[in-house]
Amino acid sequence: MANTILVGAQWGDEGKGKIIDVLTEEVDIVVRTQGGNNAGHTVWIGEKKYVLHLIPSGILREDKLCVIGNGVVIDPIGLVQEIEELERVGIRVSGNLLISEAAHVVFPYHRELDARRESMKGQNKIGTTKRGIGPAYGDKAARTGLRMIDLINPERFEEKLRLRIKENNEILRALGAKPLSFKKVHDSYRAAGDRLKPLVANTVIHLHQAMKNGADILFEGAQGTFLDLDHGTYPFVTSSNTTAGGACTGSGVAPNRMDRVIGVMKPYTTRVGEGPLPTENAQIADMLHGMGREFGATTGRARRCGWFDAVATRHAAILNGIDELAVTNLDGLDTLDTIEVCTAYKCGEKVLEYVPVDLETLSQCEPVYTAFPGWNTPTDKIRSWKTLPPKARSYLKIIAEMTGAELTMTSVGPARDQTIFL
Repeated sequence: MANTILVGAQWGDEGKGKIIDVLTEEVDIVVRTQGGNNAGHTVWIGEKKYVLHLIPSGILREDKLCVIGNGVVIDPIGLVQEIEELERVGIRVSGNLLISEAAHVVFPYHRELDARRESMKGQNKIGTTKRGIGPAYGDKAARTGLRMIDLINPERFEEKLRLRIKENNEILRALGAKPLSFKKVHDSYRAAGDRLKPLVANTVIHLHQAMKNGADILFEGAQGTFLDLDHGTYPFVTSSNTTAGGACTGSGVAPNRMDRVIGVMKPYTTRVGEGPLPTENAQIADMLHGMGREFGATTGRARRCGWFDAVATRHAAILNGIDELAVTNLDGLDTLDTIEVCTAYKCGEKVLEYVPVDLETLSQCEPVYTAFPGWNTPTDKIRSWKTLPPKARSYLKIIAEMTGAELTMTSVGPARDQTIFL
């Protein structure tokens, strides 16, 4: 496989966790490169469901090394809980996980600021998970953040945290929030730091040494293309770079060392939280929710749903340099006689074949749809491309061609063996 970047080609929740788990069989190392515990990757192994927030999905395979890269923001207490939950069910973490010493730390004041700022926005709220991710990245950009290397150095951590608590308590008071106890935060984070210290390392050097030794690496993204801080539907985005470039800056591996980019997408479109979703459709949302599908792995919120948006996925292919496509959740459309696909946006007299940067313009766009026949046949038991219904194969080929990348796999359910390779 060499070095592979895997990204979401829509608004997140495309099923990346399942595809990562499948691809991990062919690699040596899996690297998480951005985001925080606002993300959720769901993996089914047999009848057992695993929901991972910070730890790469590769941890579920015992002979793989997982790395949390420098581009991730880490809630140490949440990470310790995640580790302990995995260990309780027999998943080995120690020896299989490394954490970048340069990754920034999420603190309680980040979470409190996140919640206060969101509530103050009223109708203009973004739909944040309120886990402090945005404020933590804000401190990183402002050069006031604390990193994992600080957390595991007791004297340095106490000195820096005391200053950060003092400053942020002033802000919290101004926002009408209760100030934080330095001792309580310090003691709980120091305990987490002690637990995580054996896993903290210079992951950049480790990855480059591994590549020199011939290791194949999978770079795991969180969220999706249109939640990217620079290229998404700003301001209704996350606070990191979710596109392929973020895999390079978030891991310390240069672009010319990457061999391919795989884009993951559904055969329809979903989004969690606020912001534009041009093809949103109540009928398809009711159908999917009625099937028990499309609820957030992290928040449990019902996802907004719509028809497949080829304008968006084509734009994502350009932004990420997507070479190959993995289409998940094909079985979600099994009961439909007709499937609509958005092939362009109509904005006044203009027809657009790209996603406009200006949200006011995007909000005025109407999808231009083309109808395709559904297969109206269950696919969840099918295990090969040739035995998929001809109309399902035709639909997959059409949306891949519209996106502009090669279809190499599809998925008809959450289990590992429900993955079909072309």
